[in-house]
Amino acid sequence: MKFKAERAVLLKALAHVQSVVEKRNTIPILANLMMVVKDGTLSLTATDMEIAIVEQVAATTLQDGAATAPAATLYEIVRKLPDSAEVELEHTGGDAPLSLRAGRYTTSLMVLPVDDFPSMTAGTLPHAFKLPAQLLRGMIDRTRFAISTEETRYYLNGIYVHAVASPEGPKVLRAVATDGHRLARVEEALPEGADDIPGVIIPRKTVLEARKLLDEAQEDVEVALSDTRIQFSFGTVRLTSKLIDGTFPEYDRVIPRNNDKILRVDKKDFAEAVARVSAISTERSRPVKLALDLDRLTLSAASPDQGSATEELDGGRVAYSSTPLEIGFQARYLNDITDQIGGEVEFLFSDGSAPTIVRDAGDVTALYVLMPMRV
Repeated sequence: MKFKAERAVLLKALAHVQSVVEKRNTIPILANLMMVVKDGTLSLTATDMEIAIVEQVAATTLQDGAATAPAATLYEIVRKLPDSAEVELEHTGGDAPLSLRAGRYTTSLMVLPVDDFPSMTAGTLPHAFKLPAQLLRGMIDRTRFAISTEETRYYLNGIYVHAVASPEGPKVLRAVATDGHRLARVEEALPEGADDIPGVIIPRKTVLEARKLLDEAQEDVEVALSDTRIQFSFGTVRLTSKLIDGTFPEYDRVIPRNNDKILRVDKKDFAEAVARVSAISTERSRPVKLALDLDRLTLSAASPDQGSATEELDGGRVAYSSTPLEIGFQARYLNDITDQIGGEVEFLFSDGSAPTIVRDAGDVTALYVLMPMRV
């Protein structure tokens, strides 16, 4: 195998694929990526046996062939080369090292046998549809913060995606994530081909890797899935992942239906006030208390070691006309939700101990549920 590639082109692809490689693994070959060059195209593949990514880039083929290389090391070397460098990689076969040359710089890397590199096949993916990259980015951003990191409830360690009938009429594509303390639900118009998709739980790592790739995507994303696999394809990249084998809970049961005390507050004012009052404590789980009265919101927080802080919002920034109410929430949870809201935040309360609905007053596609804390 022998080829040449522009440093910028190679670096971009290496950044994508090496991200999938597990930094700590007990199988040496999984620390490597596979390079296959043929007819002017270089294919780079990495996998952790749960996710596999393949990216194709243009390369000057001097000899067709394949080799593996340590992903993190190769990425670091190429990253530190001059911007305008042309990189030449050569492997003569067998146990010979992989040679890399760029200008006057040369190095050699130990390789592992190509035959040892695992193949993670997608199998048959009977359901396929397309989503605009911007829309998929939005669905991920507005739900991923609520994914649980608690491994014992593994079925919450991802985003649940399914097609469901909307109360207003036609089916929608819905994405849901929850960690038991908060819930995020986002829905969009059902794309053609998604009508009969099974409900699937996309693992957290897959969600994060797909989101990083979507930063650079402008075109539609092709999504294909089965009961056990999902695949995202766009541009020259294809990301394939296993799905979480579990049953997502009946989340609709925790969405309150009769919360009639409504608070509307400017997102920027509210988020900044939460940040200021919560700065009094370094404990991430310390609650911020919201005290509501007629068109007035008072935020407060206290720390046994540091002191207390209070801030009041009123005037044209707050609208509230129900009975007085006091309720507490973890500051980080409030910030995670308000980060996804554009203009005005709308809270729907029942009382100081019941789940609260939070939503963007100008966006009906997203809904959040937040469990209160004792204050």
